[in-house]
Amino acid sequence: MAQKKWTLQIGGRELEIATGLLAKQASGSVTVRYGDTVVLAAATMSNSLSKFGGYFPLMVDFEERYYAAGKIKGSRFIKREGRPSDDAVLTGRVIDRTVRPLFNSRMRNEVQVIVTVLSIDGENEPDTISVIAASAALAISNIPWNGPVAAVRVAQAENGDFILNPVNSELAESKLDLVISGTKDKINMLEAGAKEVPEEQIAKAFAFGQEAITKIATFIEDIAKEVGKEKTAAILLQGTPEFEAKVKEILLAENLAEALYDASKMVIEEKTKLIKEKVNAYISENFTENVDKLKEIAEQVFEETSDEIVHQNILDKEQRPDGRKLDQLRQIDCQVGILPRTHGTGLFTRGETQALTVTTLGSPGDEQVIDTMEVDMKKRYIHHYNFPPYSVGEVRPMRGPGRREVGHGALAEKALIPVLPAKEIFPYTILLVSEVLESNGSSSMASTCGSTLSLMDAGVPIIRPVSGIAMGIIVGTDGKFKVLTDIQGMEDHYGDMDFKAAGTTQGITALQMDVKVQGVTLEMLEAVLAQSKINRLEIMEKIVATIPTPRVEMSQYAPRIIIMHINPEKIRNVIGTGGKIINAIIDETGVQIDIEDDGSVFITSPDALAAKKAQEWIDNLTHEVKAGEIFQAKIIKIMTFGAFAEILPGQEGLIHISELADARVEKVEDVVAVGDIVPVKVKEIDAQGRINLSMKAAMKKVE
Repeated sequence: MAQKKWTLQIGGRELEIATGLLAKQASGSVTVRYGDTVVLAAATMSNSLSKFGGYFPLMVDFEERYYAAGKIKGSRFIKREGRPSDDAVLTGRVIDRTVRPLFNSRMRNEVQVIVTVLSIDGENEPDTISVIAASAALAISNIPWNGPVAAVRVAQAENGDFILNPVNSELAESKLDLVISGTKDKINMLEAGAKEVPEEQIAKAFAFGQEAITKIATFIEDIAKEVGKEKTAAILLQGTPEFEAKVKEILLAENLAEALYDASKMVIEEKTKLIKEKVNAYISENFTENVDKLKEIAEQVFEETSDEIVHQNILDKEQRPDGRKLDQLRQIDCQVGILPRTHGTGLFTRGETQALTVTTLGSPGDEQVIDTMEVDMKKRYIHHYNFPPYSVGEVRPMRGPGRREVGHGALAEKALIPVLPAKEIFPYTILLVSEVLESNGSSSMASTCGSTLSLMDAGVPIIRPVSGIAMGIIVGTDGKFKVLTDIQGMEDHYGDMDFKAAGTTQGITALQMDVKVQGVTLEMLEAVLAQSKINRLEIMEKIVATIPTPRVEMSQYAPRIIIMHINPEKIRNVIGTGGKIINAIIDETGVQIDIEDDGSVFITSPDALAAKKAQEWIDNLTHEVKAGEIFQAKIIKIMTFGAFAEILPGQEGLIHISELADARVEKVEDVVAVGDIVPVKVKEIDAQGRINLSMKAAMKKVE
């Protein structure tokens, strides 16, 4: 196929989709250009049954390329781009969470979508463009999929107006950074950071974004009609109707409907395990071929039957698996200060989900340096999220953080950023680590609440506390729905939406949503937002009852920082040739010193006396001498016309022979010798910056 291009005006700029030039052996491939940001998306499907059992094998990869920004990777020793950055992982998750719900969950062909950034202009972010590219590649491919989808970014200016697909300079000034994606008529993915934006404004932003999504999705649909391939029949995990009906009959006869309902996750798991064993025993006794495949099909029937039971009970009876009312929170417990040596700790327990968040305070020099395809930057607030296998009663190897851990950590981090104190007020680097000790639903929001507790326990003067809640929704075949508060694991698994909302009493600071259905309507989202606000404030009461405000005093084990401001031209006086002077201060006092280009100096030390000594040292090095000041000076050189004296490190002046004493002095050596410490007064600083000193004026002043 020859190269073809299509264009659409969106957000005041041209969106271009092209195909037929690059990656033509993929099942479907496109390039998408917006401004000078260009991404390539290639979608490919295997024609055989996946070797991965138990789930639909979709792989989504987002590939950053430094050449896209005209950069060479910063490491001196490694220039090849290896492990994806956290930003790349998060963008990959955005694409995955958008396209995955539109595949048949029984599909067992392996599908891979790879999005590669080819060019980036520094103004148009590649994440939403990548969703559009993935959607277009899937839409024109032979891969069976119920798209297309599209994504946009929505910002909000200071005057309240919404901005579609803002450039980075507009985004920097915005109160809202919302990435929203979906089909022509429904929304199926949200990711947002906000500066305490009220829920009512958030709902309006959803509607604003949906209009543009409809336009782009229709645009992709028209392209697919023109050049799209015929869809291939998917390989589905399914047995004969008779076999699946028999499995369902056994499940119901063994009281699956009752087994799914208990306040304890472990009790439910034990009951359902016994039922699955009965099904597997039936298969082993009655079949000799394809036993493993039949068991996998039976597992799929179990999932679908359980899903039907949960849906039916909630929609018809408002009956939840653990017996709570639809709008009821689980039991919440908050504790702070439970570890003796850490700078701050917060333990947040909600039902069978528990997160321990620990705060560590460091110097400004401990900031994380971020070297990405787009920018080099520093982070002074960092949140890490760990999910050990014992938190869900499992055994598995401990590895580095996966996509889920990176995503949950980023969400909790985003939720707290709007309430952090400015660096000028609180210059510390702040590292939070959340250890998920138990999990049965919404550990990311438990980490958010634990972060608030931990920060306040550490004495970080946050503007307001932040709380978070995970909401769900159950949608019937007739479109009717029920909103669920504080969803637990089973409701997340069998429910139709996972909606996480974090914020203060003033408004939203972070949002994240994904769905397991085709999408949800604006009406559903408005209902979830309204209920989430009520529940967030309930949780906030628990947090504030535990620790109402940040502690006035930090932990005795936390370092103290002295902030100084010096003339930027004096920075070289502090550093010295080859760092000689600053290293001498550090070696002598044991402090850590960070100096910024504007003359800000941060002295960090757990020892107050050492920090004070370093401060005085730097004061002396950078002190701007004024006429009339008196110093104890050291004679460093004698001349026939007078003596040179050092009044401060690196600063010296001349004591003329006539200024050595009241009486006439014949020889300088008659009054002073090299090494003497004498009082001197600054008589004047001439036009050339030379300092003239007087001993006799200083003595009179002393008398």
